[in-house]
Amino acid sequence: MTYDAIVIGLGAYGSATLFQLARRGAKVLGIDRYAPPHDLGSSHGETRITRLANGESAHLTDIVRRSHALWREIESETGEELLTQCGGLVISGKSRASIHVADFFANTIANARASHVTHELLDTDAIRRRFPQFRVRAGEQGYFEPEAGFVRPEACIRAQLALAKRHGAEIRSGERLLSLESDGQGVRAVTERGTYRAARAIVAAGAWLPALSPTLAPLLQVYRQVLHWFDVEGDRAPYMPGRFPIFIWELPDSADGIYGFPLSGDSSGLKVATEHYETTAVPDTVSREATAQESQAMFRLASPFLSGLGARCVKSTVCLYTLTPDRQFLIDRLPECANAIFVSACSGHGFKHSAAIGEALAQEALEGRSRFDLSPFRLKRFA
Repeated sequence: MTYDAIVIGLGAYGSATLFQLARRGAKVLGIDRYAPPHDLGSSHGETRITRLANGESAHLTDIVRRSHALWREIESETGEELLTQCGGLVISGKSRASIHVADFFANTIANARASHVTHELLDTDAIRRRFPQFRVRAGEQGYFEPEAGFVRPEACIRAQLALAKRHGAEIRSGERLLSLESDGQGVRAVTERGTYRAARAIVAAGAWLPALSPTLAPLLQVYRQVLHWFDVEGDRAPYMPGRFPIFIWELPDSADGIYGFPLSGDSSGLKVATEHYETTAVPDTVSREATAQESQAMFRLASPFLSGLGARCVKSTVCLYTLTPDRQFLIDRLPECANAIFVSACSGHGFKHSAAIGEALAQEALEGRSRFDLSPFRLKRFA
C-alpha cells in the first residue's frame, strides 16, 4: 500500500501533522514506537505553558495565536478540555539567571509590544498585591499576559489522533522505525513489522531524531528534565486557575530559574520545575525515575519563593528536551532522505506552537507552501 504521507513519531508535532494531513483528505499513516500519548518522550506532564510573547524569538507569536485557535476548534470537535488561559507571569530582576536565552525578560516585553500582545508591567508592590503567593524581592518586576496559560499535552495528542483516525488516518503504534530512505519519487519506511511507501514523510521523532539522522546528530543535544508536584500548605484556593497564573521566574542571585502552574489535572500537587543542561542523555538508556534527592533539591530551590509550597513531593516524572545550538526549532528536509521533512528540537519551548506547526507542515507537504514562513527554522542557519 502506498500513502500520500507517512508521519514518524506521534507526539506533539507528529499528532498535529497527522491530523492536519488527514483532515485535508490525504491518505496518511502514522507510526510510533510506543502508544501515544505516553510518558517516554517530551510531550507529557499534564500541563505545558503557552504564551503569546516569547522571549526566545519575535516571529513565534502568530504561530502561538494560531495554535490557540486550533486548540479551541479541536475542543469543540472532541469535547476535550485542552487550553486554559489563566494568565501568565514572568518575574525577573537585575540579579537573575536568564531562561532559555539571554535577555529573556526584556525580549518578552519587546516582542509583546511589537506583536500587540495585551500585557501589563508590574513592579514589586503590584506583584505582591495581586499575587501574594509569590515572595518577590525588592527590585523584581513582572510581565503579566492575560492570554497566557497552559495546554494539556496528553489530551491534545489524544484528541488529534482521534480526529486523524476519524478522517481516515491509519495509526501503527508499538512499531519501531528501522530505516527511512528515498524510493524513486517517494520514501520507503521499514519498521520491525513491515515496509511502507509514500510520496513523502514527516519525521517528528523528538529525542530519537539524532539516532535516525547522523547528519543532524551533531546539532542536537538531548537533556533529561524532571517535573515535580508538591503539596500545597493550607488553603488550596489561591493556587487554582483564575487566582494563580502560570509563571516563569528568573531567580535572583541564582544560576537557575523556575517555572510552574496552578493546581490542575490528575495530580493533587503544585507543579514546579527547573531546567538542567549539564549532562546529555540517550532516550533508550536514560533514567526514567526521578529520585528523592532531585525532588528535595527542587523544593529547596523553589520554596523560598512560593509561600504555599509543601515539602512533600506527591508526584514526579522525567521528560526529554532536544536542543539546537541556538535553542530554536529545526524544520527542513531530512538530509538523508530528500522526500522527507523533519520537525524536531523543540528546545524546551515547543508544545505551545505544535498545533499550528502541524498545520503548516501539512500545507507544505501537500501544497508546497504554508501560511507561516518556516525559513527561520531551516538548517542553513548552521551552515
